[in-house]
Amino acid sequence: MAWLRRLSLLLAVLAAALAAVLFAVVQPGVDPRPTTPSAADAQRLRADVKRLSVDFYPRSYDRPENLDRVAAWLREEFERAGARVEYQPVTVEGQAYRNVVARFGPDTGPLRVIGAHYDSYADTGADSGDERGYSPRTHTPGADDNASGVAGLLELARMLGRAPPAQPIELVAYTLEEPPHFRSEHMGSAWHARALRESGREVEFMLSLEMIGRFSDRPGSQTYPLPGMHRLYSDRGDFVVVVGRLGDFGLSRRVKATMAGASPLPVHSINAPPLLVQGVDFSDHLSYWREGFPALMIGDTAFLRSRRYHQADDTFETLDYARMAQVVQGAYAVATQP
Repeated sequence: MAWLRRLSLLLAVLAAALAAVLFAVVQPGVDPRPTTPSAADAQRLRADVKRLSVDFYPRSYDRPENLDRVAAWLREEFERAGARVEYQPVTVEGQAYRNVVARFGPDTGPLRVIGAHYDSYADTGADSGDERGYSPRTHTPGADDNASGVAGLLELARMLGRAPPAQPIELVAYTLEEPPHFRSEHMGSAWHARALRESGREVEFMLSLEMIGRFSDRPGSQTYPLPGMHRLYSDRGDFVVVVGRLGDFGLSRRVKATMAGASPLPVHSINAPPLLVQGVDFSDHLSYWREGFPALMIGDTAFLRSRRYHQADDTFETLDYARMAQVVQGAYAVATQP
């Protein structure tokens, strides 16, 4: 009977290990932290996404003149909201680009950073079929990716301008997140993160708003990078997700609880190594991890939910602005929590 006892002990150890892994990865049992943030304006979000994806099309790295136009407009909107704004120069392969940094709250103290990239995807190696050298065939409108995140930043700025925060907050619109600079030291977020580290500034956390406008209640509309993950979450794309490293476990729980208490929108979370779960490090928060700062991504899961990802039909008419506004309300609650 000794073998039965050993088998029982092994099974118990395996069960405990599995429970620990699930607890660390999925973050179950997080109680919402109720707050009453001001409502984000869904119609304003729609107008800003339309402006970015239509009026400033295309916003890709090979169209620096358009990226300059976007940066100038963002500065104007941030200043109108009451922010202290400056450009951060980004120079890559001899070409000048710009991050746009909007500051709220005091000048000193642990900094909270919320950022989103304003450039969009382009397949410059393909034939556009247009004498201009671009068309939706090669240069996506980028409504969800990532005009949605930038529109979220602008709405956050308006909300923060109406009620100045007690904490120092930087809202940063980044250039050059998309290929060919994706995940490289040339990303606008990498320039910002390096500058913070070199300045010695204490960073409490960074949040990357990466695609926050695509939602679906249809069964089967949500996919996952690993088999069986739908059993831990949902097979419907009706939620926003908080994504982090295992080392940011506590921050993830805090952000998840705050966002879940700020609106009726379901909030899920995952903390996992990038080598295990594809996509965990697929945005600007990666730049802050590399500089040793705590950082999370807030998003709609991108290509795991949307067939429009990096496609010509990623247009402003296809987004869910009511639920997008709820994501912004959650981000505002996180930004301003004591």
